[in-house]
Amino acid sequence: MGFLQSLGGYRNLRVYKITEIIYDLTYHFSHTYFTKPDRTIDQMVQAARSGKQNIAEGSKAATTSRETEIKLTNVAKASLEELLIDYEDYLRVRSLQHWDATNVRYIKMRDYVKSENFEKEYQDLMNRLNDEELANLCITLIHQATHMLERLIEKQQEQFLEQGGVREQMTRARLKYRAQHPSKDNDNDR
Repeated sequence: MGFLQSLGGYRNLRVYKITEIIYDLTYHFSHTYFTKPDRTIDQMVQAARSGKQNIAEGSKAATTSRETEIKLTNVAKASLEELLIDYEDYLRVRSLQHWDATNVRYIKMRDYVKSENFEKEYQDLMNRLNDEELANLCITLIHQATHMLERLIEKQQEQFLEQGGVREQMTRARLKYRAQHPSKDNDNDR
């Protein structure tokens, strides 16, 4: 009888799984390649966390607010953009190579992170990569996650246009109920 859809299956989203990996890698990277009390450690970890957490929070909020879902998904994307810049800065100021889309290593890494094996192997991999390789791995993952989040936001907007917001769903449910139970509606008017 309820009109609210049960939402919040974010753990099954590939983008959530990727942002969880980004968080793990970033935590390892920042604690390995920066020294305390460098604020960059906390900034990077918080940006990675925000990317992941806002996907979860937005997904759960969708039950009662599509607007909040879209906003939080966009916050996740913005947080990852902030993290991307931190990784690019790290490479630039240390004169390390930033692998662009034409770099053979980037192409191999991009293909590898799309494979099923990557999710199982990334924890072992992070201990074998040097700082340049790990930063480029994270940049690659951030690009993929950002692309997936852009597509997710497009889908969320389409769902809002098709289904409306919660207030519209509540109104439709109430009108349907009244149409199916006209005598109860008259009793309430007395």
